[in-house]
Amino acid sequence: QVQLVESGGGLVQAGGSLRLSCAASGSIFSINTMSWYRQAPGKQREFVATITSGGTTNIAGSVKGRFTISRDNAKNTVYLQMNSLKPEDTAVYYCAAVMNANWYWGKGTQVTDSS
Repeated sequence: QVQLVESGGGLVQAGGSLRLSCAASGSIFSINTMSWYRQAPGKQREFVATITSGGTTNIAGSVKGRFTISRDNAKNTVYLQMNSLKPEDTAVYYCAAVMNANWYWGKGTQVTDSS
């Protein structure tokens, strides 16, 4: 089993920045991909970014150039640096991990535009 705990969400004005963290614990020795997804009110959950254990990243087009994903394997933590935030970035952000073809999800952290 894998437990994921997100943190770092909050209120932010348009143009501001936030860094989200996702700490993994449990049987994490074979986690391959870690990702961020988000779900805005009334919308489906959507992909934001992913990073493999080797550091290969993929960023959704809607946030490319503004968001970056990184990973600290020693701390079992993945980060999402969000810059130049827009009102449409308001959502609950979820961390996900894939291990042995199983998906694990955190409970999410809220990011809200305060403009």
